[in-house]
Amino acid sequence: MDAPDQTSPSVTTRWESLTAGRSGRRYADRFAQLAAAGVDVHGEAAFCHALVPAESRIMDAGCGTGRVAIRLAELGHRCVGVDADPSMLEVARDRSAAVSWVLADLADLDNSVGANLCGLDAPRPFNRPEQAPISPATDGSFDLIVAAGNVIALLAPGTEAAVLHGLARRLAPSGLLVAGFGLDAAHLPLPAAPFGLADYDGWCAAAGLTLDRRFATWQGLPFETGETGETGETGDDPLDRGARRGAAPGYAVSVHRA
Repeated sequence: MDAPDQTSPSVTTRWESLTAGRSGRRYADRFAQLAAAGVDVHGEAAFCHALVPAESRIMDAGCGTGRVAIRLAELGHRCVGVDADPSMLEVARDRSAAVSWVLADLADLDNSVGANLCGLDAPRPFNRPEQAPISPATDGSFDLIVAAGNVIALLAPGTEAAVLHGLARRLAPSGLLVAGFGLDAAHLPLPAAPFGLADYDGWCAAAGLTLDRRFATWQGLPFETGETGETGETGDDPLDRGARRGAAPGYAVSVHRA
């Protein structure tokens, strides 16, 4: 299957526009506060853990500060975390050596562009990672790839189909792609949803993925219910709004199979 046309890697992601690459410590602190308040911050990891056998190979695509990947590694899986934001990966690397951390833009994985394994010793400005051979950590097949935290919704406009094609190519036969993202402004750090579920499912189908199941929350509530499943109290901060977990049609957790 031919890869879809890709938007130039110089296109700014929606995440960059929100944070300018300076959100790592702040993002980690927010989840630390939620955990200290007794909120379960491992719903995504628990959800993924239940889908695969022990010691599965898992990629956390858009891993941020590593919360999901680290927990999955603690549960016995072999994990790789990929993110384009050096400030986020700096925190992730400090937190765990059990995960292979890769600095790369998800839109560039298919072109073997921009991966640096743990190359985060010196602070650097937020821009596209320099061109380099793709890290061996992202080679080979994965039993599951998870994109939590609105990763797909925060990609650079126009790159969504190419990103999903690249991720699908890295799935093992019958491997799973799990993605959770908001479908309206109340569940996104954006003024409006950049696309709908029909668009997402279409991109997945074009990449050879079939919808296996869909939920309204990471706790497994059916998508068609009107119940809610919030992660925690949120405020006016756009990053906080991005952490909300709500019911359909505000939020969806989709499981697609290769």
